[in-house]
Amino acid sequence: MEQRRVAGGEDPRVTGLRTAVSRLRRELAAHPADLPDRCIAEEELAALHAAAAGGTPEVPRLRRSLLLVAGAVGSVSALADALADVRRAVELFGEPPRGR
Repeated sequence: MEQRRVAGGEDPRVTGLRTAVSRLRRELAAHPADLPDRCIAEEELAALHAAAAGGTPEVPRLRRSLLLVAGAVGSVSALADALADVRRAVELFGEPPRGR
């Protein structure tokens, strides 16, 4: 997929990913329930944040992190909208290249 850049030089997909990840991180931090896999979600959200901060992230890594976050918080309805935003942001990067 072709990279699109705005006048400031940043790919809008990266900006969208960073925004979506930040929202989910805030909502997860504010969520009062004791989630058994909260630390996994927090670690993967930190990895997604770092990937977005580093420029154009690797699609397979984005998808792996998304799956782990979804598995960790996917059943929490209060986080569903923020998680959906992260999923949409990851999907904007397209499919990972097919191997072999």
